[in-house]
Amino acid sequence: MLDRVLAGAAGEQALTAWARASRFAGSGDRAAVRDHVYDALRCRRSYAALGGAETGRGLMLGALRAAGRDQAALFTGQRYAPVPLTEAERVPPPRLEDLPEAVRLDCPDWLVPALTASLGADFAPVMAHLRARAPVFLRVNTPRADRAGAIAALAAEGIAARPHPLAGTALEVTENARKINASQAYRDGLVELQDAASQAVVEALGPLAGLRVLDYCAGGGGKALAMAAHHGAEVAAHDIDPGRMRDLPARAARAGASIRRLTTSDIAREAPFDLVLADAPCSGSGAWRRAPQGKWDLTAERLGELVAIQAEILDTAAGLAGPGGRIAYATCSLLDAENRNQISAFLDRSPHWRVEAEHRFTPLDGGDGFYMSVLTQRRSGD
Repeated sequence: MLDRVLAGAAGEQALTAWARASRFAGSGDRAAVRDHVYDALRCRRSYAALGGAETGRGLMLGALRAAGRDQAALFTGQRYAPVPLTEAERVPPPRLEDLPEAVRLDCPDWLVPALTASLGADFAPVMAHLRARAPVFLRVNTPRADRAGAIAALAAEGIAARPHPLAGTALEVTENARKINASQAYRDGLVELQDAASQAVVEALGPLAGLRVLDYCAGGGGKALAMAAHHGAEVAAHDIDPGRMRDLPARAARAGASIRRLTTSDIAREAPFDLVLADAPCSGSGAWRRAPQGKWDLTAERLGELVAIQAEILDTAAGLAGPGGRIAYATCSLLDAENRNQISAFLDRSPHWRVEAEHRFTPLDGGDGFYMSVLTQRRSGD
């Protein structure tokens, strides 16, 4: 499977195809294989260096060596085991701590300067966090439950969760995360899967009661659902690819929320809005724990394309906000090029806007990396 991904296949598609073709594998086996694949993709550079080759076999050897496990005891060639180690593979590898920093931290060389400039002294700690699995977070749907009630409902089904300080609605799942989708608490709309930093971004918008709100780049609609949980907000969702919102009606029904899906032509008739949230397409660098293949697929050319798209989205969002309205620009990126620099360029183009608030979250805060800038129109005399 790793060889397929290294050859260009999407990780999720490769896993799905393997699972469908491997009916002999039980649910535990499928989960273990999935974990191995994603662990190897997060640590692709360091595992390849430790394993002696950037191949599926090399990455698995590197994973075992990083964990201090005996490869020869597993690579025996017996039954379903991989063939025994070659003489070359028996040569002791370098120690992880002796590898070059970018290799040790599993960071592409070309991104080191940009990430260092953006993160400063946090560069190494953040990149180290991105080598590990992300926690599983839930958002408590406050119209249906409070945190204590949600925790109790989950515990009754063997799922352990605890409050997380990043947002008032955030729970971190500590046991049996794979049971969530089948749980009664989830089916009844008490909780929704959502990263804690993503929840914090919505929380930072402040009270939304009585406001007409547009989630302009809604994707699956997670932030639209979180905003709809603020009683009294009229929330609409839009995405340039409407197919991304296909599950939103079912999710909204489960949560007891009312969210209208708008096409691009609908927006022109519905504008202006009191608040336009633009969670723009980005490098995804803040979420590389969840989507590690993106770290290796990103190029300088693609980053340039994303920056251009983000600028266009910001300009469009500004035109959709009414007098006295606000824009909330967000990315799950750690790069200044997509965050503060993007806002600075927008303000140069649109000096009648100003920054009301700015927030940045990194994996050191517990959740994914996120950036948000809330912008308001200047009043005369400001």
